Amino acid sequence: MSSVPPVLADALTGLDDEQRAAVYALAGPVCILAGAGTGKTRAITHRIAHRVIGGQTAPQHVLAVTFTARAAGELRGRLRQLHAHGVQARTFHAAALRQLRYFAPRIFHGRAAPELLATKVRLVAKAASSIKLNLERTALRDVTSEIEWAKSTLVEPSEYPAAAQRVHRVAPLPVAQIVDIYNAYEQQKRTAGVIDFEDVLRATVWAIEEHADVAEQIRAQYRHFVVDEYQDVNPLQQRLLQAWLGGRTDLCVVGDASQTIYSFTGATSTYLTNFPTQYPGTTLVRLERDYRSTPQIVELANQVIAAASGAQAQLRLRLVGQRSAGPKPTARVFDDEPAEAAAVAQRCAELIAAGTSAAEIAVLFRTNAQSQAYEQALSHAGVPYVVQGAERFFERPEIREAVMLLRGASRSESSGDAVLTATGRGSLPTSVSDVLTAMGFSAEAPPAGGAARERWEALAALLRLAAEFAEVTPSAGLTEFAAELAERATAQHAPTVDGVTVASLHAAKGLEWDAVFLVGVADGTLPISYATEPEQIEEERRLCYVGITRAREYLWLSWAASRSPGGRASRRPSRFLPAGVLSGTGARGGGTGGTVHSRAATSGKPSRKLPQCRICGTALFDPTQRKLRRCSGCPADYDEELFERLREWRRTVSQAQEIPAYVVFTDATLQAIAEQTPADEAGLASVSGVGPNKIANYGAAVLALVAGEDLLEAEARSGSVGLSGTALVEADTPDP
Repeated sequence: MSSVPPVLADALTGLDDEQRAAVYALAGPVCILAGAGTGKTRAITHRIAHRVIGGQTAPQHVLAVTFTARAAGELRGRLRQLHAHGVQARTFHAAALRQLRYFAPRIFHGRAAPELLATKVRLVAKAASSIKLNLERTALRDVTSEIEWAKSTLVEPSEYPAAAQRVHRVAPLPVAQIVDIYNAYEQQKRTAGVIDFEDVLRATVWAIEEHADVAEQIRAQYRHFVVDEYQDVNPLQQRLLQAWLGGRTDLCVVGDASQTIYSFTGATSTYLTNFPTQYPGTTLVRLERDYRSTPQIVELANQVIAAASGAQAQLRLRLVGQRSAGPKPTARVFDDEPAEAAAVAQRCAELIAAGTSAAEIAVLFRTNAQSQAYEQALSHAGVPYVVQGAERFFERPEIREAVMLLRGASRSESSGDAVLTATGRGSLPTSVSDVLTAMGFSAEAPPAGGAARERWEALAALLRLAAEFAEVTPSAGLTEFAAELAERATAQHAPTVDGVTVASLHAAKGLEWDAVFLVGVADGTLPISYATEPEQIEEERRLCYVGITRAREYLWLSWAASRSPGGRASRRPSRFLPAGVLSGTGARGGGTGGTVHSRAATSGKPSRKLPQCRICGTALFDPTQRKLRRCSGCPADYDEELFERLREWRRTVSQAQEIPAYVVFTDATLQAIAEQTPADEAGLASVSGVGPNKIANYGAAVLALVAGEDLLEAEARSGSVGLSGTALVEADTPDP
């Protein structure tokens, strides 16, 4: 073991054995598997500092890359504290853009790098319009995301149909239209002379791979690489990393396969799981001591992820809680979503009254559509909140207006304007408050209403930032503060808003709070109803795991038996929740039950029951699943030979009657018949999609096939039904 530089001696004494192993690992391929809350940032920053201060490498030869500007800023701050000055810590895109702009005159024949496109949506809309497609806003966002996925996975327009089919991707439009829009978008960019964020990475790869002098200079500059959150790397980013390395192996990656939750963007944990194979001689370090959460929360997280399967489970970590014991996670079931939201808001208010900072509380959910109910409930309860992952702080209209006014005030402090003259007197916070007052802001009390409250919280955060800046730089005035805001805006380094965080599970990744409310934890929501493939179900499990591991001390899990008051109490708790956490709710995995917390419980209204999976009892929301009476998570048990005979019979009948095959029966209905094998007309009528007319026209033939009769005999039973019969009247349609 090398000697410890004096400047690091005190800091290194605080490392555990595994973190110390990561710090002292020799140069070469190093893979750090770091579970949630295990101190991965501490380990990698100390590793970098140890190598830099110990003289193993010069700081300018190190490049640390991560995925968010916030994470990169945290790395830089930690390294400065460890006196490792001069190390570059950037996002993939920031590092690539810096290199592309530097080498642009050389690779673009004297020209500067093309202008960077701030957002794709407008150009995608123009591309769609050029091929006579007028898309509404939601469709535009979806198509834009599809193009981003294709470019991030190195898929060209002509390759998109095969690539999308290979990964079971559901396109928002017909595949041919996606290809046409993708081609038109690329043409629109060339015409406008702009590039997008994916092009920045692709162009940098091209510059390195096709220009030996560029490759030589970059590789001479950067010799040691650290990649954080390696489970989130996509093929394009991996290609860039390989170009930077140029066959060298001084690479340290950090990640947790159990936190792979961005597959829909093209991210894959394959590079992490295959790292030891890709780089023989890899030093593998496991960080499993959890310093974030109480042992009770850690144990629940372990139970949830222990049932995982697939490639990510190969490198699964079992966390060991290091904190003192805390309260057990609370699981609760409510009558309906408004009752659940109201209870969450009330408990948030109680925690704040008991001394927990609002900024240390989060309400997390699976989809953004769930946000509104909790925003409304928190607002009614008088609890301040902020929506995480919505609009970036410095892009909010009120913040842009405030920054503009502050800049003007800094230039005009000596003018005769009343507001601007006021800003020239007193402290920096007073001057900033005067400017915000001109915008209608009052620090006394936040207004009611979600949007108005959010605006107030944002401006209040700006005022707090001024106070914090004044403490660090007492002599600072508006000019210095405006410059600080400009720098933060560039880095998207937003201040913390003092309110309960309301966020989706995806937006919560990388964050943590003292108290976390994980809501809507029901089958159909978590896992989401459209997650049907095994890989998709496993990603939903990892989302649940990420949500649980955001909590330090207090964890609340809840779900609603129905969407609205008086609705059908048919929802089941998420299949991911172990039986132990459900004790006391009266619910079982795949079942609802439990206490109720809504006036609707005593309203006397009849409760209509949703169809349930005949295997596990989960409520069924998808029309196809309802037909099959089986959820996507349970294995199919239909007679495949019978199913094929039913399809062949349907083909013959539809041709004879000159009607589409689906008018006779859809595939889903035939599969349901093959699964349930009805023995009589009553049994056939219980199959969703089979009504009296279908039974009158086709019942005898279908029952004959189910009984094992010859196909020709069954066809003879259907021969009397012609095009003028009732078959076309009762089309086989999905349940509403």
